[in-house]
Amino acid sequence: MKTNIKTKNNRKKTIETLTYGAILTALVVVLQLLGSFIKFGPFSVSLVLIPIVIGAAMCDKYIGAWLGFVFGLAVLLSGDAAPFMAIDVPGTIFTVLAKGTLCGFVAGLVYEWVKKLNHYVGVIAAAVVCPIVNTGIFLIGCRVFFYHTLLTWASADGYGGDFAGYLLIGFVGLNFLVELGANIVLSPVIVRLIQAAKKIKKS
Repeated sequence: MKTNIKTKNNRKKTIETLTYGAILTALVVVLQLLGSFIKFGPFSVSLVLIPIVIGAAMCDKYIGAWLGFVFGLAVLLSGDAAPFMAIDVPGTIFTVLAKGTLCGFVAGLVYEWVKKLNHYVGVIAAAVVCPIVNTGIFLIGCRVFFYHTLLTWASADGYGGDFAGYLLIGFVGLNFLVELGANIVLSPVIVRLIQAAKKIKKS
């Protein structure tokens, strides 16, 4: 009897996880397509990191990784990475998919570690880590695959040979701060609302 109840509970949890995953996957695609029109500097702001954090916290790190991978695919298909595709196609594909997948996976991993102290602190920690990993891997990809081209762009924009300054200030600075702020503020709020709705449904 206990085994049957446990099996039913596991099945219910799996269905719930897959349902959330499907909804968040659609949300990632929609937000990425809409986000292409919201730009700070040369890049669109990744509001899609919010559902990635929510999926990583409410489901698990593997759902977070999946959502991040879908985010990467949406970036490639939306043409947001077109300037880099013109420079190095394999390097662009690798960088975009790696930064998306790993930001979701690491966010879920951090949440699992920190939630032992407090659930909402765990969500906030995941919300902080997600854009850091996303931007960090993008910067590494820029250095590995696009260094010489970006150095030329830096000189044209008045940064001379200051490659790091061009990337941090001219490329990702404002975008990163907006993404980080949006994640920290909105992700815990949305998770709290979803959990409140689940409690009301159960009652």
